[in-house]
Amino acid sequence: MVEVSTITKKGQATIPKRLRQKYGLKDKVIFEESECGLVLKPLPSPSEMRGSLKKYFKGKTAKQLLDEARKDEIAEDKELERRFRKMHV
Repeated sequence: MVEVSTITKKGQATIPKRLRQKYGLKDKVIFEESECGLVLKPLPSPSEMRGSLKKYFKGKTAKQLLDEARKDEIAEDKELERRFRKMHV
């Protein structure tokens, strides 16, 4: 089925109710360019996104991730200091 919507001078268009309901479009949408044209996707709410990054962090807590990042940063700083001293001796 084809739906037609008018775009106002301000660039606003009304998404037909049937499509908003079918695709769960509420307050905000994402516009994505594709080979076929524009794709509208619902913008997930923060509560819907909760836990979506778990697979990337392998079950580690935020504190564990911060501690690891700090250790890495300290090690990098020490290496830079070592190189600097070596160059200026």
